[in-house]
Amino acid sequence: MAFTLNIGDKAPDFSLPATDGKTYSLADFSDAKVLVIFFTCNHCPYVIGSDESTRSTADKYAAQGVKFVGINSNSKHTYAEDSFEHMVKRMEEQKFPWVYLRDESQDVARAYGALRTPHFYVFDEQRQLVYTGRAVDTPRDATQASVNDLERALDEHLAGQPVSVPQTNPIGCNVKWDGKDAHWMPPDACDLV
Repeated sequence: MAFTLNIGDKAPDFSLPATDGKTYSLADFSDAKVLVIFFTCNHCPYVIGSDESTRSTADKYAAQGVKFVGINSNSKHTYAEDSFEHMVKRMEEQKFPWVYLRDESQDVARAYGALRTPHFYVFDEQRQLVYTGRAVDTPRDATQASVNDLERALDEHLAGQPVSVPQTNPIGCNVKWDGKDAHWMPPDACDLV
């Protein structure tokens, strides 16, 4: 099996605590026509640089039944600011339009094959993967973006068309794996295209 989920794969289930005090699993989002799960964190400049762009996309497609779920799998031992406490604070300050989950064990990041922050996965109504990769081509400064692959994928899928570019390489910091060097990536992790 490839490190990252392949197009057509089913979304792996999870049970993770959120910054709102609840615990969520895949079934809690069963009413979403499209589910966008993305691996993110608190400190990464690529996340910070593109959060408002992601917010804009989440808001733009909400009325069409698209829900966003952010998951932070980064080790707090690598970056203390990626701790759950800092996640709660960040959501209080930013009020992002998504549920923000903590994957302390990093099992969910492994199940999805998260490579970087941010890394987006778009699932259809049957929770099969239709797109994975980046949102914009310049996440460190999304105001400079010339391509929004995430919105193109959502537009095409919602129009009943196949996604023309179903895979792109996520651009960002690598996931901070517990007990590993800050730049370590699993040996079977590789570019998607």
